[in-house]
Amino acid sequence: MERVCFLLKVRKERLEEYKVRHRDVWAEMRAALTETGWGNYSLFLRDDGLLVGYVETPDFEAALAGMAAKDINATWQASMGPFFEDLDGRRPDEGMFRLEEIFHLD
Repeated sequence: MERVCFLLKVRKERLEEYKVRHRDVWAEMRAALTETGWGNYSLFLRDDGLLVGYVETPDFEAALAGMAAKDINATWQASMGPFFEDLDGRRPDEGMFRLEEIFHLD
């Protein structure tokens, strides 16, 4: 099982709306994440916009590819893209900065 932590940066002026959007993630999006191997998926947001994501999955690249193939993901990514800084034309799921895991207490 891979444990993956990643970073993105939410625009400071969009923080509250970003939180609201995540209070009611679309059922179809939630189902797609589960179907493609996104387990124990969490997002954490600092007040300056730093977003920290965490997911456990058998294969992160396969989980990303599985979501990329879903129509609901394209719709979700398009709706969420304007919330983020520094994507340089990429979708949020393409702009994640993955952190290296250096310790895990089993």
